[in-house]
Amino acid sequence: MIQGNLFIITAASGAGKTSLVKQLLANDSQVKLSVSHTTRKARQGEQNGVHYYFVNELEFLQVLNAGGFLESADVHGAKYGTAQSGIDTALQAGYDVILEIDWQGAAQVRNIYPQSISIFILPPSLEALEQRLNNRGQDSVEVINKRVAAAHEEMRHVVEFDYVTINDNFDVALQDLQAIIRASRLKTQSQLQRHAALVQKLT
Repeated sequence: MIQGNLFIITAASGAGKTSLVKQLLANDSQVKLSVSHTTRKARQGEQNGVHYYFVNELEFLQVLNAGGFLESADVHGAKYGTAQSGIDTALQAGYDVILEIDWQGAAQVRNIYPQSISIFILPPSLEALEQRLNNRGQDSVEVINKRVAAAHEEMRHVVEFDYVTINDNFDVALQDLQAIIRASRLKTQSQLQRHAALVQKLT
């Protein structure tokens, strides 16, 4: 079985990361999403075990102290963590796995999985970012102001990532992500494994 690719997708809150990943998953059955744990409250429409595992701080710390998280970070006053269980299984089964995590978590994951492929999604402007946060109507004004203030610092870490796309047009940004995934599947090592019989005949 061909080993899948591990993709890290990062963006400032409001850049459209969640919507893009949702559409990616709908379009490609070979892509799986790693569901993170968080201590923040679920937003309207979010389901436990689908979007996140929503836990309290004590439950989060129990997993953290037991070494169960691949990465963890404090973001906007809430804790987030990615459990390693399930990721390796999915990769070994040939699935590509997406981690939706912040830049801090991305740095931790790259240390453990240096072959991972990291993508940063940028908004077209800070004004557009703030407008999107307001339009979704899920956070208070205070929370939105904190997220916008933090976004500039978060986006300084864009230089640490392998790929960058700007979500000015949703369809174009989605095509960018799909192109990155497709190109990664066409790497020589993967193709030699996938088409071993053909390559043996041709060479």
